[in-house]
Amino acid sequence: MDSISQLALGASVSVLVLGRRTAVWRAALWGGVCGTLPDLDVLLDYGDPIRNMTFHRAESHSLFYLTLLSPLMAALARWAHGTLVPFGRWWLALWLALFTHPWLDWLTVYGTQLFLPFDGRPAGLGSLFIIDPLYTLPLVVGLLGAARASGVAGWRWNALGLAGSCLYAAWSVAAQATVRHLAARDLRAQGIEFERLLVTATPLNTVLWRVVAMTPDGRYVEGFRSLADGRGPMRFDGFDAGADLREALRGQWSVERMAWFARGFIALREENGDAFLADLRMGQEPTYVFTFQVARRDADGQWAAVPPVAANQPLRARRSLGWVWARMWNPEVPPVSAKTEPKRAPRAEEARGEKGRLPTDPENGGRA
Repeated sequence: MDSISQLALGASVSVLVLGRRTAVWRAALWGGVCGTLPDLDVLLDYGDPIRNMTFHRAESHSLFYLTLLSPLMAALARWAHGTLVPFGRWWLALWLALFTHPWLDWLTVYGTQLFLPFDGRPAGLGSLFIIDPLYTLPLVVGLLGAARASGVAGWRWNALGLAGSCLYAAWSVAAQATVRHLAARDLRAQGIEFERLLVTATPLNTVLWRVVAMTPDGRYVEGFRSLADGRGPMRFDGFDAGADLREALRGQWSVERMAWFARGFIALREENGDAFLADLRMGQEPTYVFTFQVARRDADGQWAAVPPVAANQPLRARRSLGWVWARMWNPEVPPVSAKTEPKRAPRAEEARGEKGRLPTDPENGGRA
């Protein structure tokens, strides 16, 4: 989640626990510091963009290591502000500020290695976008109310703000589960077989959801579902995931690492003799936030690994947000890929062949 949300969450839980035992600003300060602390791992350089991406949210976000850190932070706070607040109270407040950080990150799709050193698999639910004002706003309002009011009234302001953000997070999980059920139903109804299904919130909201399904024939489909849509079926557009290129690059560390980190939601493409890998979880066709050059053809036409390089992706934030808003309320709005590609990928029900396979159309850039 973004730094402002993490700071506000850490500050809010600290104020909740410390109550009237210390000044609101003091509780909020230490909670905010602990709520921000895990993300300082972004300052570490692991050598290349894929390592930097996949080692982020690792040990610094481990529930085990953060629990070990919490008494040290509590001791530092108590040393700085005297013995008025019992050590146990500081410990509980700052442990919660640290502990809630990775759980909030887990609600995003990125991938958080919560259970290191026992289990390193990244976990990401995807029910919240990395920035969502409707989650953050109640926390900020509650903290401002706590700062302006006094005594029990201030504590109640903060408690209400924290409760509001928690309810919104719970709503996002329920909404995601609903869309996932509808997406699976529509995929099966349209005869599209799938091995993995991803449902994620689109930017800044929990009304419009993006659906990605990986098919057994080495392709994937993308669709969108708004909670404001009617009862009609979802539209799915099919795309080539580069199965042949994936096989040619099998065993290459960068490719295998990203396949593991993205839980199989990757696509590869060749462009002018270079191989590019895209993380399908973040972005939408045809632009993805994390795209890397991972290999290049040598003089003999064989693929050779290259140091990963982040590919420059065009930033069209205003256009993308405008599309999200329009699609949120109108299911007839075409996907971004249909506007930006020379030829729209046919609807899944049009392109689907025997047993729901999505044959590749070479005249459409390899898309189904």
